[in-house]
Amino acid sequence: MPAEHEIRADFDRETIVVYQAYSPAIAEAAVSAQRFVPPFSLNRMTWIKPSFLWLMHRSNWGLKGGQERILAIRITRIGWEKALSLAVLTSFSPSVFCSPAEWEMQFQRALVHLQWDTERSLRGAGLPYFSIQIGLSRHVIVEYVEEWVTQIEDITPRVRKIHGLLQSGQADKAKRHIPSEKIYPVAPTLARRLLINS
Repeated sequence: MPAEHEIRADFDRETIVVYQAYSPAIAEAAVSAQRFVPPFSLNRMTWIKPSFLWLMHRSNWGLKGGQERILAIRITRIGWEKALSLAVLTSFSPSVFCSPAEWEMQFQRALVHLQWDTERSLRGAGLPYFSIQIGLSRHVIVEYVEEWVTQIEDITPRVRKIHGLLQSGQADKAKRHIPSEKIYPVAPTLARRLLINS
């Protein structure tokens, strides 16, 4: 059983994969340019998630309006770890903050938000552990777009295939097409601040 709070991701020595769901207009422009370009907005918070199945739950396998295209975005681990170092939890935790007032002050100033959401199974059921979601504010997005992103892949066809296999009762086959994810290491001092089990 995975720990209650840990980062599970597809990563190598230099990069980590995060997932986002977008409209066709944003996705096609991004894949073509291999970076985020208009109509992508630099002026609103963007959320990145390393859990494939959590995003499948959130976007209903790319069937929700405005979330029809699923992108696998490979970013530098340096960028990802910078985001983690700047992140503040989206809710008060007594093991991290001295008081709700201290949390509120830090959260209001935060350049990056961190939220733990219930992880999901292949069929969308809630699991007894969590998945990390990182919100990049407009103060950090330019750096994400210009320095962290190394590759943008449209994996919508793969998503459709997995969903089709699930719908036809072939869950075992569907599982074989899910991207592999392993535990991402986080330094103990940072882990404690982010509620990550160390």
